[in-house]
Amino acid sequence: MAVKKKIPMRKCVGCGEMKPKKELMRILKTENGEFVVDAAGKKNGRGAYLCRSLSCFQNAVKSRGLERSFKQEIPQEVYDRLEKEMGEIEKEG
Repeated sequence: MAVKKKIPMRKCVGCGEMKPKKELMRILKTENGEFVVDAAGKKNGRGAYLCRSLSCFQNAVKSRGLERSFKQEIPQEVYDRLEKEMGEIEKEG
């Protein structure tokens, strides 16, 4: 009998849907307080997950989903940079 591997599920802070971790993108807050897109999902730090779509990112900005996840305010320039990075990843996919 084959062992069914459990797929790690994460909740998108944009749309609120539970999806397999591999389908989501991780936004990471590093130890020095910097916010980055962690495409591989392997770096250390506090992470929040988003669908790989700009619409979910925009929902997360509007609903302050990322700010709730990180329990702090996020500067506009961080949102601008993350949006640019997400746009680039969306084009690749």
